[in-house]
Amino acid sequence: MLRVRLRGVTRPKPQPTLIAITELSESLSALRLCEPAAVDAMSASLGRYGQLNPLVVFDAGRVIEVVDGFKRLRAARHLGWPGLEVRFCDADDTEAKIQIAALHTGRGLTELEEGWLVRSLYRDDRLSQPAIAERLGRHKSWVCRRLMLVEGLDAEVQAAVRLGLLQPRAAVLLGALPRGNQPAAMRVVTGRAMTVRQTELLVTQLCACDNAQARSILLDQWLSGTLAPAVSGPAPKRAVRCEADWLAADVTTLHQVAARLQARLLATPLRALGPVAAEFLAIHLEALVPVLAALSDVVSAVTAPKSRASIREEQFTA
Repeated sequence: MLRVRLRGVTRPKPQPTLIAITELSESLSALRLCEPAAVDAMSASLGRYGQLNPLVVFDAGRVIEVVDGFKRLRAARHLGWPGLEVRFCDADDTEAKIQIAALHTGRGLTELEEGWLVRSLYRDDRLSQPAIAERLGRHKSWVCRRLMLVEGLDAEVQAAVRLGLLQPRAAVLLGALPRGNQPAAMRVVTGRAMTVRQTELLVTQLCACDNAQARSILLDQWLSGTLAPAVSGPAPKRAVRCEADWLAADVTTLHQVAARLQARLLATPLRALGPVAAEFLAIHLEALVPVLAALSDVVSAVTAPKSRASIREEQFTA
């Protein structure tokens, strides 16, 4: 849990103000995790109960920056709300980051979020590590450990955490590996939907390897399924389906995923995810375009009037 010395931190003003969503900027969201499932839950809460707590913001000059309430902001965008209630605090960019820690003293931040906060104060705001420790009420060794964590963690791994593809605790475990092995290990973890405990087992085995070649062979074995992650209990049995059932299930899944992806892309601009995550996601979205185009061509071919007529003719002949 992150303890913060509140000396020098100005508390938000008591009266909330209604601000248009288009006026709110979320550049500081790069310091926080905002998983899709959490945004969905917040959307449901806003739709049922309305806004219970105002966002905490500060006037950055040309824009109004959000300090706390990123999930509420994204959920409101998803719901099409025109504005939200906010409370202004007297802060600049540096002070706002300190307040992020102060506002989460009770709930705490994840190790990665603490690391992102420390790195931003150190790299962007040019605060020394002892100064950061003083402002956050932490020992300077804690600041050093958090800084080493995020600077030793591969950018692709951090992007996967931001996108909700990898659990933060699993990412911290992957940080024990050489940076060159982290993306491959992450693909094993995400590809096989491994738990944190299974990730810990994988990292332990990789760390025990004597050289890079042995680690590469081990990763290939995990990825191919030669080595299976330990699971508790028997594997669930799947009901036998015919090809028509599988096709119908795939069509239903595609409808659901496409609708959800479209809503999220419209609700949250890529730049709000941070530069690394935005670039990572843009590459994968661009790669999706030819896949969808090819699928569209196949769907058009098999559902064309001639194809339907031939199906009816076969049924009549049979």
